[in-house]
Amino acid sequence: MAELNTGDGGGKKGGGKVRSKKQNSKVDLTAMVDLAFLLITFFMLTTSLSKPQSMDLGLPDKNPEKPTEDIKVDQKRTLTIILGADNKIKWFHGLVDAPEPGGKPKDAIYGKDGIRQELLKKVVSVHEYCVSIGKPKDGLIVIIKPTKKSSYRNLVDILDEMAICKVPTYAIVNDFLPLENDLAKEMNKSAE
Repeated sequence: MAELNTGDGGGKKGGGKVRSKKQNSKVDLTAMVDLAFLLITFFMLTTSLSKPQSMDLGLPDKNPEKPTEDIKVDQKRTLTIILGADNKIKWFHGLVDAPEPGGKPKDAIYGKDGIRQELLKKVVSVHEYCVSIGKPKDGLIVIIKPTKKSSYRNLVDILDEMAICKVPTYAIVNDFLPLENDLAKEMNKSAE
């Protein structure tokens, strides 16, 4: 509550100059502090805190007794990406020993001017192919094969590219065919 000291309201008795008396003023700030705490509490409770971003991954079963079946996939739907040392990428469409036309292993870089453009083209072309054969729900399958010399950051970057390009199906595989192994050794030569 605000208080004002006004004094006795009169001057001195008798002659002389009449001077006004200085008034001492006090302002009680309790209400303003209460309001500040109420506002802080309100904003703390109504603000959504940032949540950590994560990507959903489907992991294989841990039960080794359960038999696994090999899945046959149309090679026209597959794209393989091999991650090497020093941010190197090689990719090919189809199988390495029998690539699709124009699908021989090619070099790429990370980012929008590199692998992302190729992925976007392949997502569209494979979807059109699947529609033409009467399987519109099928789409591109990307097989990601990191080498031992590739970095964790490269793997995360390529997974981000999968999310950006909306690739419907992708897998991380560490089994290399002999020709893929040769490609990986060629990519990792400079890192040795």
